[in-house]
Amino acid sequence: MLRRQAGIQTGPHQEYNVNRKVSLDTAAGRIEGSYDPRFENVFHAFHDNFTQHNEVGASVALTLDGRRLVDLWGGRHPGGEPWQHDTVCTVFSSTKGAMALCAHLLCERGLLDLDAPVTRYWREFGAGGKDAARVSMTLDHTVGVPHLREPPKSGGFWDYDYMVERVAAEPAFWEPGTRQGYHGLTMAWTVAELVHRAARRRLGRFFDEELARPLELEFWIGLPETIEQRVSPMIAATPDNPWIATRFVQTALNVAGSPTNLFMRDFAQFDVNTRACHAAEVGSANGIANARGLAGLYAPFANGGSLNGRQFVGRDTLTRMSRVAAATGEDATLMIPVRFASGFMKSMDNRRIPNCINSSMLLSESAFGHVGAGGSIGFADPECKLSFGYAMNRMGTGVLLNERGQSLVDAAYLALGYRSSAGGAWTA
Repeated sequence: MLRRQAGIQTGPHQEYNVNRKVSLDTAAGRIEGSYDPRFENVFHAFHDNFTQHNEVGASVALTLDGRRLVDLWGGRHPGGEPWQHDTVCTVFSSTKGAMALCAHLLCERGLLDLDAPVTRYWREFGAGGKDAARVSMTLDHTVGVPHLREPPKSGGFWDYDYMVERVAAEPAFWEPGTRQGYHGLTMAWTVAELVHRAARRRLGRFFDEELARPLELEFWIGLPETIEQRVSPMIAATPDNPWIATRFVQTALNVAGSPTNLFMRDFAQFDVNTRACHAAEVGSANGIANARGLAGLYAPFANGGSLNGRQFVGRDTLTRMSRVAAATGEDATLMIPVRFASGFMKSMDNRRIPNCINSSMLLSESAFGHVGAGGSIGFADPECKLSFGYAMNRMGTGVLLNERGQSLVDAAYLALGYRSSAGGAWTA
């Protein structure tokens, strides 16, 4: 149960006092860090994850008005070593948010046009009925190549040029723009190759030079070998009966050749705990970060597009980033109702749908970000100037948030004076 506090009133002259240090032993390992006392509920939720929800190793962080007010980490690596201040882990599809931000930076600079045909930048992509696809469709999961029908070669996911060629040649599953289906892995090459061609730099380098370094983030798409010893291996989710009973799993197991089946096939081959995976550029799935990196990434975009005197995007670009671009009552891959902005997830409430466990992400209506497989998350909320990150090494079931990540998000919104999420999004 969350310990709710009185609402926090924020504004340009709000004083912050991050003075509560944490060093607390639990049966799961030590929790360390600091938090502003007004976010004590976030600390309690983080502690409860270790004592009640089988958290192994994790971190949570948030900023308000660009100031980091929560920075907590704790638990252990799978081998028993303590999770340290600088420990990082794979954040899976939370990487998509970082990749989308790169695309929007290029739009802001006039180097990429969301309304232009993809073939303006990448002629080969027009093969297989994709000639009318627009750049925006690669970001909102309507472009029509959610997966490859034939599996990639051994090690193919780590071979960027090979995957770009395969995705470009793949015939469309549907006429681009007419259906929405989560591009779980292929987005790594549809969006990243557009970034590459518009910026004349590959995604990993562009992200590092234009976002990670300026914001001093612990976040990589293509991990340097010098950081490898800091990576905590991921622990796969343990399937249980509620998860197995979901329409997603049943479709994956029983409908051969469906986008859901192909997604599960490819994810099973995505060997995340290898140096080859960490070193590759898979902008949809293999980013390495911690909560501090995720929260820091979104901090400028929670504050009008700028931070510490540096402007990243203007108001018009920020508005387009945050509004719903595509939504459907049944995603062709995830088999649930979804709502996406241009490259980001919006608040999604599927709690009342039968056989749909851990398939919601409850934010405010203004917020945008991305969940990663197993339950990591990073997002910006321009309405309250909040940016948030959570990363963990024990994956949970479901396709969106599980109780560990959602409880932390809930605690943050309650601390900010938000009243309820019963309507499908947090409201004040």
